[in-house]
Amino acid sequence: MYLKLKKYNTVLVISVVFATMLCSCAEKDRNQLPANRGFGDRTMVINEQDSLSVGNTYLSVYSQIYSYSENITHDLTATVSLRNTSIHDSIYVLSANYYDTFGSLLKNYVSTPIFIKPLETIHIVINEEDKDGGTGANFLFKWATKETTPEPLFEAVMISTSGSQGLSFTTLGKRIY
Repeated sequence: MYLKLKKYNTVLVISVVFATMLCSCAEKDRNQLPANRGFGDRTMVINEQDSLSVGNTYLSVYSQIYSYSENITHDLTATVSLRNTSIHDSIYVLSANYYDTFGSLLKNYVSTPIFIKPLETIHIVINEEDKDGGTGANFLFKWATKETTPEPLFEAVMISTSGSQGLSFTTLGKRIY
């Protein structure tokens, strides 16, 4: 009887350990989001007859910030959010150009107009390892809306963690014309 209980307990412990490992692996996979996948599934053609209002928004984004002195930088991950604040209408992003500290174009994330559904948010992620933007990186967004539709909102969240220390801050886009 003792041997049967010992064998049962061993099987039970192994089952619990295996189930815990399986669940923890599934949790990691669920928390991982896809990388920048592009916006090909959102592309559209805008006709001149649509009579849309066009605007441009500037957003500062930091790939790096200075730490301790001007000779030491700290790398950051930036999440750029493109938000539709309308509850009724889609908005259209015509271009999303990413520039470095010196004003050189690094990448055009949107080369064909895309739509963002009402109250939807889409993201562009600049990985922490991507230092090309430097300490003064920025985005310039060109967008279009119906005359009565509110302007889109562009925000960036920069974050980094190292050991037990964390650092995060946000920036908000400014319409420039």
